Amino acid sequence: MGSQQKTDKTDTKWSFAPSTFVLIVGLAVIVGYAGGTRNDQIVGLVAPAFGFKVATGTLDLSSVQSTYRALKANFDGTLDNTALINGASRGLVAAADDTYTVYMDRKEAEEFNKDLTGNIGGGIGAEIGSRGSKPTVLRALDGSPAQKAGLQAGDVIVAVNDESASGWSVSDTVNKIRGDIGTTVKVTVLRGTESKDFTITREQITSPSVDSTVVDGIGIMTMRRFDDTTTDLARKAAQDFKNQNVKGVILDLRGNGGGLLTAAQDVSGLWLRDKVVVSERTNGKVTDELRSGSNPVLEGVPTVVLTNGGSASASEIVAGALQDNGAATLIGEKTFGKGSVQKLIDLQDGSVLKVTVARWYTPNGKNINKEGISPDKKVELTADDANAGRDPQMDAAKAYLKK
Repeated sequence: MGSQQKTDKTDTKWSFAPSTFVLIVGLAVIVGYAGGTRNDQIVGLVAPAFGFKVATGTLDLSSVQSTYRALKANFDGTLDNTALINGASRGLVAAADDTYTVYMDRKEAEEFNKDLTGNIGGGIGAEIGSRGSKPTVLRALDGSPAQKAGLQAGDVIVAVNDESASGWSVSDTVNKIRGDIGTTVKVTVLRGTESKDFTITREQITSPSVDSTVVDGIGIMTMRRFDDTTTDLARKAAQDFKNQNVKGVILDLRGNGGGLLTAAQDVSGLWLRDKVVVSERTNGKVTDELRSGSNPVLEGVPTVVLTNGGSASASEIVAGALQDNGAATLIGEKTFGKGSVQKLIDLQDGSVLKVTVARWYTPNGKNINKEGISPDKKVELTADDANAGRDPQMDAAKAYLKK
């Protein structure tokens, strides 16, 4: 991840959100999981499941070994040792009873890393989220295979290649839809009460983390995720806005599920001069406080931040920092509500542990976990709006800046 070197013994802190894991199928807008990412050296080594070593000592897994021996001696069938080890690790982590603390095997870790880069190979170019606990199309990207096939916002995915999607998470659905470039995938959706089938050819889908344009004197910066390219792209866009003497800026964080904590810190610094962006607390005690830099290119420029339920974690850090410091007005819908920080730890077998290490708080001392950040002006965008090409939230932001 750019300057963030990843080795077998590094960790990274992230800021995402899980069940809204708004992934773009074929590119990823991670909504996903966790909290802000930073590069620190791991205090202790994390070894494979058996003989697991933690920073404070070792865990007695003799009962697991006993279970394994009994299973091996009595099971009528073939046992896959790799699957057993992954299962033991997954169960161990799940017992922590934290939504954001997750074990990923090698394959899952590879997919996770692809999501972060926005380059995931064969996809259909649709943004998928969870609505009513069901995988739902949030948006088909312009010119994408999904749009050309006719997928629409609000379509509920009920099957992929005739396999029922009942009980699937967003990430499950995304993994089923992805595949080799040039191959086809059958996606069955429920549109209202009508079932529809779409056969879509997968294409190479890539997307920059930041897009920008100037419309009627207003700079619009659309941020899809916070990765190792975001800081440079956002600063370039901000400088372009300044050079064109824009009268206002719209930062669109809708559907942005998070990413690198350092990127969120840097983006906030485009507006804030030496201000608190976010603080981290572990067991109630402040363990870290991140501040903005001293070169806020957009300092004092009237700004609107667009948010919705897919804006999570690192997005909420930026939105909260700008709102609390009076640097921007929030328009749209309440954010997801992801207020914890995760560390990514590479294990020696290629698997990854994503573990909650802290809670983060806005500059005014608010932890938004499970609550989200309320916009200053609430404006909804319905599936009908999206399908008709209307964007009342963007319209409201432009109107606000033109006052």
